[in-house]
Amino acid sequence: MITAIVSAAFLYIPEFAEIVGRRRLLVIIHEWSGILIPLPLAAGLFFKGVRADMAQLNRFGPQDKGWVRRAVRHGTGFAGPAGKFNAGQKLYAAVLAGLVLVMVGTGLMMWFTGLAPLNLRTGASYVHDWLALVIGILVIGHIRMALKDPEARRGMRTGKVSRVWARKEHKLWEEDE
Repeated sequence: MITAIVSAAFLYIPEFAEIVGRRRLLVIIHEWSGILIPLPLAAGLFFKGVRADMAQLNRFGPQDKGWVRRAVRHGTGFAGPAGKFNAGQKLYAAVLAGLVLVMVGTGLMMWFTGLAPLNLRTGASYVHDWLALVIGILVIGHIRMALKDPEARRGMRTGKVSRVWARKEHKLWEEDE
């Protein structure tokens, strides 16, 4: 994802493109990094833990109602109890999954020019560019949130967090299991 975002920035922003200079190489890197984005998730489907996490991300429970509104108003610490994934994380995953599918589809239309007529490819390019901006903002926001919480970062790296942190941040997590 980061490779696709960085290569897109170098392709889209003229000042960045001048630094690299090898546009065709950047295009190839961008195309392949974009098309490969779904592969880690697809590979993860062979693991029971990943499938269980995906099932939890795909279910909104009663505790999720109003969570995002409370988090925006008062901060995530005051948004209410959450399971392994809070409502914000569930929304982020759903939005990003949808955006990636649209980006792959529009990217393929631009990559393989024979797939669609010029007017559809032009529309695909427009959608691709704007959604790239949305994804960039979401990823930056995600990184910003991660930088605020060293325990969450450790959990993303190792798959483990302390029980104290889990009870504080995700009170309903044990019920999810």
